[in-house]
Amino acid sequence: MAKQPDATSLAALSIPGTHDSAAMFEPQAGLAKTQDLTIAEQLAAGVRFLDLRCRHVSDGFLLYHGAIDQNQTFEELLATLDAFLVAHPTETVIASIKEEATPSGNTRPFDATLAGYLTDRWLTGPTLPTLGDARGKVVLLRRFSSSTSLGIDATAWPDNTTFSIASTLRVQDAYVVTDNAAKWSAITALLAEARTATGTTLFLDFTSGYQTMAALPNITVVADDINARLDAYLAENPDDHLGVLVMDHVTEARVRAIAARN
Repeated sequence: MAKQPDATSLAALSIPGTHDSAAMFEPQAGLAKTQDLTIAEQLAAGVRFLDLRCRHVSDGFLLYHGAIDQNQTFEELLATLDAFLVAHPTETVIASIKEEATPSGNTRPFDATLAGYLTDRWLTGPTLPTLGDARGKVVLLRRFSSSTSLGIDATAWPDNTTFSIASTLRVQDAYVVTDNAAKWSAITALLAEARTATGTTLFLDFTSGYQTMAALPNITVVADDINARLDAYLAENPDDHLGVLVMDHVTEARVRAIAARN
């Protein structure tokens, strides 16, 4: 991002992102693990969109995927973000935060606990900032209800579909996959929209999903196929604007191929 003009809208960039960014642990293969790189490794590779799922426990946050603890506190995440942005002040990170799993032992609502974590490192305005305003900052995308204006409001997020939220967000998040070819069609349909976008709407294209195998969700059977298709697409379309690609099992090479569009 260092080479991009300050006036650039974040919506005009091609941004590598990760789905369930902290999910590296699972009780059974394919059930919950979505990433092979830690968040610190993702940031170092060039990931600039994080999808963070927080369980609210005793007035604090733990990172979860569904009901599965990912063995990381929100304080540890914040330390990772701070260290990265101190070392790379020209960069920015968009952080989508969603409440996950069953809350336990709290004396205050989810939004109040998050507010207690936030520092001036975070941009919590309701609109997408320019890159100049966001350098060295974390841009909050809010997927939880709040009693105050807090971040870019994405609470009207419908389940398992492609949708728009006002003129701010255009999202493909069809994650229940019955056929990988149909999922790929949903991905490429949003890529086609992003290709001709004007830079005022942030496109979030979730390449992630699961198929049900033996009555259980299986992430790997989708990720292996879709990532192979995505690698081929990136090689064949080197100049396209992509928006934000939100991926499972991201690799450094795939991140570089996306960031090279900018």
